[in-house]
Amino acid sequence: MSAVKPSKSLPARAPSVAKAKSAARAQAEPISQVRRERGSDVFQTLRDMAISYQLRPGVRLSEIELAAQLGVSRTPVREALARLVTEGFLEPCTRGYMRRPLQVQDVLDLYEARMAVERECLRYAVERASEEQIAEMQSFLELSRTANPATRAQELVELDEAFHNRIAAMSGNAELARMLNNLNERVRFIRWIDMEKVGRDSTQKEHGAIADAIARRDTSAAATMMDDHIALRREQIVEAVTQGLARIFLADELAQMT
Repeated sequence: MSAVKPSKSLPARAPSVAKAKSAARAQAEPISQVRRERGSDVFQTLRDMAISYQLRPGVRLSEIELAAQLGVSRTPVREALARLVTEGFLEPCTRGYMRRPLQVQDVLDLYEARMAVERECLRYAVERASEEQIAEMQSFLELSRTANPATRAQELVELDEAFHNRIAAMSGNAELARMLNNLNERVRFIRWIDMEKVGRDSTQKEHGAIADAIARRDTSAAATMMDDHIALRREQIVEAVTQGLARIFLADELAQMT
């Protein structure tokens, strides 16, 4: 009786298995990408709602309601809420999270932190900024001066942040830039209110003086101007917080009446 020869068809299955795995990975990659993008969109939407206090202080947030409102599953909502806690917008409460309250001391702390970060960004920017970066900053200021006087406070604050972000970028320190971005987001609501009173003219003049000091590489003058530009007195913050609370809760009352 002759020996049974080994089948030659068995090794041929390996490429098929490999192809199947490759196809599965290829199919999974777009799904993972979609999930990442959807999660990012959910986070950005909820962050914007937190910045503008559409998420009300003292009200427990419902994952189910937010997921239904945004048309997504609960998973990206849960992940976004947890991230907003670490970024300082929300705080844990019984069985969930809620928007941190708008309080004078918290705003004072944020302004002091912002001033400290801005000082360091400015110091490094004076030392490290290239002539091209300085020229671009000055070109941006020229362009921003053409903004319509009737421009909304929200857009004026956006222009203001863009100037400060340029200084942070010129510092060459990505961590300082990240910290400044977070602080800007957390005080943005108060800055909208303050910008309505301050207006764009004085802000533009101060930006121009700071930019000129950077161009001269005058650290001392630039730092003094920056401190004066950013600082808000306690009574100004109290007034802005009072107005902010009125807007937040008046919007609730108006919504209930309609």
